[in-house]
Amino acid sequence: MKNQLKKLSMILFTALLFTGFAFISCGGIEDGMVVDGGGDAVARAITISNKDEQGTHDGYNYEIWRDYGNVSMTLESGGNFSCSWSNIGNVLCRKGKKFDSTKTHSQIGNISIKYDAQFTPGGNSYLCVYGWSKDPLVEYYIIESYGTYKPTGTAKGSVTIDGGTYELYETTRNNQPSIEGTKTFKQYWSVRMSKRTSGTISVTEHFKAWEKQGMTLGKLYEVALTAEGYQSNGSAKITNNTLTIGGSSSGSDSSNSGSNSGSGSGSGNSTTTGATKVEAENMTKGGKYTGNCSSPFTGVVLYANDDKVSFSQSFANNSHNFKLRGASSNSKEAQVELRIGGTSYGTFKFSGTSAVEKTITATHNKGGNTATVELVCVNDNDTWDVLIDWIEINASGDSGSSGNSSSGSGSGNSSGSSGSSSGGGNSSGSASSSGTKIEAESMTKDGQYTGNCDSPFNGVVLYANNDKVSFSQYFANNSHNFKIRCASSNDKEAQVELRIGGTSYGIFKFSGTSPTEKTIAATHNKGGSTTTIELVCVNDNNTWDAKIDWIEISAK
Repeated sequence: MKNQLKKLSMILFTALLFTGFAFISCGGIEDGMVVDGGGDAVARAITISNKDEQGTHDGYNYEIWRDYGNVSMTLESGGNFSCSWSNIGNVLCRKGKKFDSTKTHSQIGNISIKYDAQFTPGGNSYLCVYGWSKDPLVEYYIIESYGTYKPTGTAKGSVTIDGGTYELYETTRNNQPSIEGTKTFKQYWSVRMSKRTSGTISVTEHFKAWEKQGMTLGKLYEVALTAEGYQSNGSAKITNNTLTIGGSSSGSDSSNSGSNSGSGSGSGNSTTTGATKVEAENMTKGGKYTGNCSSPFTGVVLYANDDKVSFSQSFANNSHNFKLRGASSNSKEAQVELRIGGTSYGTFKFSGTSAVEKTITATHNKGGNTATVELVCVNDNDTWDVLIDWIEINASGDSGSSGNSSSGSGSGNSSGSSGSSSGGGNSSGSASSSGTKIEAESMTKDGQYTGNCDSPFNGVVLYANNDKVSFSQYFANNSHNFKIRCASSNDKEAQVELRIGGTSYGIFKFSGTSPTEKTIAATHNKGGSTTTIELVCVNDNNTWDAKIDWIEISAK
């Protein structure tokens, strides 16, 4: 089979050279992707301004729609994006998945979104999951945060999902624009009573809760993480938007509406305590020959070395079990390498045409961050193909992580990787035991004079009061040690204040030009949320400057 594919490729290539024509299949390269010399697709950022547009980018569908006003949307890696708007009538910026409107949500499987966002609503704005269904035509919202206006409608009770209470509403739009033109249609709403800008949204649990109230969706058209503005100004930066389809739900649906109460639970796509299952056919395909298979399961087949599938995954900590269900095309041993963030963490090996499950336990350094997971065909000798059904990821030590152990438990250091220059930041889910280290030059600079230094280390220098650096940080709990490496510009005592969510938790003090490490133990109230950490120059008297190398955060 593989040799036939290779021969066919050579025939087509020769024909194209002879005729002088070339084409690229729309199914092979998605919008917003560039192809390097090696043939791998690499996402690049794209900015769209003041126009309607939809397409695909780095494995996600995107759409920007407005009626009038100024809007800009930048498509970033995976499901991530940023947007801003001003003087608009109505605008929606979103990234997610569009379906073909032939299946209900129950036929598609469990849907959940893990997200982190910086949301600045200047007026009436929503941060939400948004989408449509057909037959019946329904527009739906799962509101996570909002600006000056809280959505309402005909009350349909309330439900507790993902640790938060949502009020349920139904409204009707008469002769309004829709995905089917001007129509009259229903809107379904879940409105979170306690606003948030990060966490897991168990989308399917909301669909089920609506159904219990007689609010039934039709064939699913779309699900997307969305920033919407209405007659307002505002902005949003989505630093993590990981959409998972398949597996079981993480949110407990506890409805409160008289006789219609009900509950449901399960494990979800958070890799902290539950399992994330990703179906191979929902991953991004790469390589020369990668295709689909229908036997012994519906999945993906890798025909040759470097054929692969990949997806983005958010990791809460640094140690996980990766369980893969796969098969060989025959009795030969087929091999699939597990790569996390480009690093190999072992090889899954399958023999025989029956589906089996293999597990690799990997210790990596991606805790608190989103990384690309790749499943890559390796050591191919043209005698076998490898078929993949799904992969399941859960934190090492969780129940349900059983499976036949495969070779290659991965290695890696325990610290989280550094924050981005935008200050989009690192989550400290992994910092609970091993520490998250953020380099000062990777933080966001602010103040009148803040600059860089190259002695006694490569870092940042704060010259005056209110000069500062900052970054966003996720905390799994409420008690942490903050260790900073720093120096003064001379023998005078330099001072840097630690602020968490705008509140001071102490001052680092250091004298002398040699690097020293200082620690503040802080008990705060930010556990389970993302907040801004600031390192601020204070008590400056124009006789010293403060130099910062890095900060390390670990649970007490």
